[in-house]
Amino acid sequence: MKENSSFQKIYEVVRRIPAGTVATYGQIAALAGNRHWARVVGYALHANPDPEHIPCYRVVNRNGQVSSAFAFGGKNRQIELLEADGVPCPDGIVDLKKYQWKQFPLSYFQEQEV
Repeated sequence: MKENSSFQKIYEVVRRIPAGTVATYGQIAALAGNRHWARVVGYALHANPDPEHIPCYRVVNRNGQVSSAFAFGGKNRQIELLEADGVPCPDGIVDLKKYQWKQFPLSYFQEQEV
């Protein structure tokens, strides 16, 4: 699969993460069609062409930790954005049991207009 095509699938999923929730890199990878793409998700988010409409700050690692290399202002900026969304991040860690986005099947994204 071409990088552009895989990045676009990832961006489509990330656009749909609701305010007040987060998703993990692996979760985004699975929803984009390949559960092995967690690193690709990271590369795509680092190259995010439109961070105002593709809320990459809502993506955290599998332990709920924010990224130490958040591309759009660093770790503290990601924490600020999440907290503005209503997601507390004490010590840069989100409580996934409480704030993780409920997954939808990939078909939901294929049927919806982006």
